[in-house]
Amino acid sequence: MTEDELLRAAFGDSPDLDVWPALAAPSARTRWLAAVVLGGQGHYAAAATVLDALRHDPDQVIASLSLSTRASHHRQLGAHHLARALDGAALARVPSAGESDPDGIDASGARTDALLGLAADSLGAQRLNEARGLLARVETRSWRSEARRGWVSAEIELADGRADAAVAPAEAAYGVATSRKALRHELKSALVLGTSLVVWGTPDGLHRGVELVECELNHSAEKGLQPLIWPSALVLAGHAPTVGASAIDRATEALSCVLRRADPVSRQVALDSPWVPTGLLRSGEPPNADPQANFLTD
Repeated sequence: MTEDELLRAAFGDSPDLDVWPALAAPSARTRWLAAVVLGGQGHYAAAATVLDALRHDPDQVIASLSLSTRASHHRQLGAHHLARALDGAALARVPSAGESDPDGIDASGARTDALLGLAADSLGAQRLNEARGLLARVETRSWRSEARRGWVSAEIELADGRADAAVAPAEAAYGVATSRKALRHELKSALVLGTSLVVWGTPDGLHRGVELVECELNHSAEKGLQPLIWPSALVLAGHAPTVGASAIDRATEALSCVLRRADPVSRQVALDSPWVPTGLLRSGEPPNADPQANFLTD
């Protein structure tokens, strides 16, 4: 498997690519890219094995990015407290300089990933002012960093009850990812933008938001991107009654799949987390956990 193939899987048009053979590659960069792809597909346990080893890699950029990636998987399972320690370690590992990379696989991208992760961790702890302060420290020098900054910016505004202010950064992220033809990032951005629009709730915005999320859900399911499926389905269940019942079924199936593929510690943390709607797995009914509150950050 070539690096170009892995880059297309991680940051391009092939997020469903089978990257398992790359886990045995001698290159740390190759193994990190494979772990990114596996995480996007919801194979958290397999990704964790690789990332936990790479956090000690002598290449400080890869070590930092591996810590941030592992933190993002914790966060997606509601473990913001576990993610925070890893994001802090990621920031500490960032080298002062180095060669630039168009996808942000460099010192600047690693620093941005760590800071955005810390901002999302603060948001998960309901420390909005701290999250905004960390976001203000972010400098973006790659398309990936710009897209992720848009996600976190929108998420902060949603958590602050300012859905109208969430739309602009979400729209910007969607534009960046779409122009780059980065499918997984494009779908994630569509979810963030669609959620912002439906929460804002203007008639035109609600219509467009539901269309965006419904389209994103179908594409995510087609590509096997399980971590995007369950929050998308729950957004539709809450704002598109005509698809509510089937959306709940899809959310239950996707969340079950994600938890089956997680390591035991992450699985238990998710089951105990107020952020993850694990009530779906017990009753098939919409749980108290709100997928709009803190589920977006990659």
